[in-house]
Amino acid sequence: MVWEQIEATPPHLSYLLISGFLIAYALFATFIRNRLHLSEPPLAIIFGILLGPRVLAWLTPSLRGVNGPQAGNSNEVGGWGWGDDIVQETTRVIVGIQVFAVGVELPKYYASRHWRSVAMMLGPVMTFGWLVCAAFVYFIFHTDYATALVVAACLTPTDPVLAASILSNSQFSERVPKRIKDMLSAESGCNDGISFPFLYIGLCLLKNRTGGDVFKEWFLITILWQCLVGTFIGLVIGTTFNRLLRISDNRRYIDGAGFTVFYLLLAILCVGVASTLGVDDFLVGFGAGYGFARDGWFSDKTHGVHLPNVIDLLLNSAMFVYLGTIIPWYAFEPQAVTPRITPGRLFAFLALVLTCRRIPIVLAVYKWIPDIRTLREALFCGHFGPMGLGGIFLAIEARAQLETGTSLPEPHPPHYGRPFTNREKAVETVWPLVCFIVLGSTLVHGLSVLVMSLWSHLIRPKHERAGILAAETDPLFGMDHEEGDGGSIDEGSDEAEAA
Repeated sequence: MVWEQIEATPPHLSYLLISGFLIAYALFATFIRNRLHLSEPPLAIIFGILLGPRVLAWLTPSLRGVNGPQAGNSNEVGGWGWGDDIVQETTRVIVGIQVFAVGVELPKYYASRHWRSVAMMLGPVMTFGWLVCAAFVYFIFHTDYATALVVAACLTPTDPVLAASILSNSQFSERVPKRIKDMLSAESGCNDGISFPFLYIGLCLLKNRTGGDVFKEWFLITILWQCLVGTFIGLVIGTTFNRLLRISDNRRYIDGAGFTVFYLLLAILCVGVASTLGVDDFLVGFGAGYGFARDGWFSDKTHGVHLPNVIDLLLNSAMFVYLGTIIPWYAFEPQAVTPRITPGRLFAFLALVLTCRRIPIVLAVYKWIPDIRTLREALFCGHFGPMGLGGIFLAIEARAQLETGTSLPEPHPPHYGRPFTNREKAVETVWPLVCFIVLGSTLVHGLSVLVMSLWSHLIRPKHERAGILAAETDPLFGMDHEEGDGGSIDEGSDEAEAA
C-alpha cells in the first residue's frame, strides 16, 4: 500500500535530483569556488552525465538522441520525448538572459571607450578562429567545405554562461585585471549574435544557392535584418525601458521586488521580440542590456542584489545538467552517414581547437588590442574562449535550416538512406562534433582556474606561498594591474565624455 503512493515519474525525479544538486552546491559554493577553484558548469555537466541515459538513466529527456536511432524500436524510446525543439528554446532563453546580463553588468559608457578592443576580438580573432576550425573539420573528418564552415561557425563564439561562471564571483576573478574581465564579458555577449553571419554562409552554400543568391540572402537577411536591425531594436528596447523604469521609480509606482524582477522580465521580453521578428536573439538581448544600463543608473540602484549570480546558479547550472543528459554518445562512433567520426579523431580535433582557435591570433594582434597590455594577458585572453550553450543553439539552428528550411527543427533528425547527400551528411555531422567540443571545453576551461591557481602556488618560493594550497589572492603574475582599467577612475572619465 505504501509503495503504491510512490510516484517516481520523470518530472518528479527531475525536481528531486536537480534541486538536490543545486542545494548541495549552494551550501558549499564559496568553498568550491575559492578553495577548490571549480565553477558550476563542469560539475553540472558531469552530474548530468552520471544521472543521464548513459549511466544511471534517472534523467532521460531523450533516449533516442543519446543511445542511437536504433532505440526507436524500443518502448522506452525518447525517454520524456524531448527533442531538438526543446533544446533550441531552452538554450535560446538561457543564453538570451545571459547576454542581457552581460550588457547590464558592463561599466557605464563602456562601448565609447573600449570599442576598439571589442572590435578586434569580434573581427580578426573570430574570423581567424572560424577559418581555422573549418580547416580542421575539413581535413580531419573529410567533409565538404560548406559543412566545415557550418560546424566551425558553431564553435566560433565564446560562451557568456561559461565566461561568467569563470570570470565572476570568485577569488580567482579578483586576480585578473578588471579591463580584461570586462573585455572578455563584452566579447562573449556580442559574439553569439555575431556568429550568425558566419553560420549562414555555410548554410546558404549547402542549400545549393548560386553565388548571387547567397550574397543577396546573406547580406540582406543576415547582416542587415538579423544583425543590424536586431542590435538597433535591442538598444531601443533597453533605452526605452530604462526611461520608463526611471519614471515609475521616481513616482514610487514600483516596489523593490518589482524593481529587481524587472531585469529578468525585460531579458525574456527581448527573447520574445527577437524570435517573433526573426532577428538575432542574442544581439537584441545584449543591445537591450547595454542600452538599459548604459548610464549606470540601474546598476547603482540594484547594487548588492546579486541577481546575475542567482541566474547562474539556477538557470545556467540546470541547463548544463540537462546538456549532460543529451550528449549523443552513440554518434561519437562511426555511423553509416559519418564514418570518419571516431573517438581518436574527436580528441585530436578538440586538442587542435583548444590550442589553435584563438591563442595564435590573439598573440599575433594583441598589440593592436588596447585592453591587452602584456604577452601573458594575451595568452590568458586567447585561452579563455570557452564554447558552450551558444554553440549548442547554433548547431540546432543549423540542423533546423537544413532539415526544414526554417528556424524550426524537427524533434529528431529524419532517417536517411543511401546515397547520402552533402546536406544529409551535414545534419548528422554538426551535432556530434559541436557536442563533443562543448563537453571538452566545459571541462577544460572549467578546470583551468584550478590548474592556474595550483601553478601560481607551486612556482613561488616556499616562504611566499599561502598557508592553504592555491589560496593566493595577489594579482596574477605578468598582468598589468595599474588603475585605469575600467574601474572607478575610468568612470569619472566616462561621465565627462558622456557630458
